[in-house]
Amino acid sequence: MATSLLPDSELIKQAWACKCPKCGQGDLYKDRIQPTINEKCPSCGMELSEHDCGDGAAVFLIFVLGFLLVPAALLLQKLAEPPLWVHIIVWSIVTVGLTVLAMRPLKAYIIALQFKHRPGSWKDS
Repeated sequence: MATSLLPDSELIKQAWACKCPKCGQGDLYKDRIQPTINEKCPSCGMELSEHDCGDGAAVFLIFVLGFLLVPAALLLQKLAEPPLWVHIIVWSIVTVGLTVLAMRPLKAYIIALQFKHRPGSWKDS
């Protein structure tokens, strides 16, 4: 089934698995560490390299994590009043961890949304 027919909940599941937006089988990324897009899907041959979302996922994460973590840090300060060094350690680890965890699936979701809403700009090989 083409991704353009999938509801957004299915797109989210497919993006979390980091699979091709067309076939849902091939890996979207070259390796497990860096979010570098494959040139073509290993399963269906869909051109993927032209549709890398660039910094879109990083900018989105900056806004979302800032919106969520700043109030959490303020709440921790209000409830426990830890020293500044505790805030530095805790929020650095939380921010880096959430960013690393969410970057690949978020990039995959943005690419899947591009495929869903602009299917004419994708090329088959």
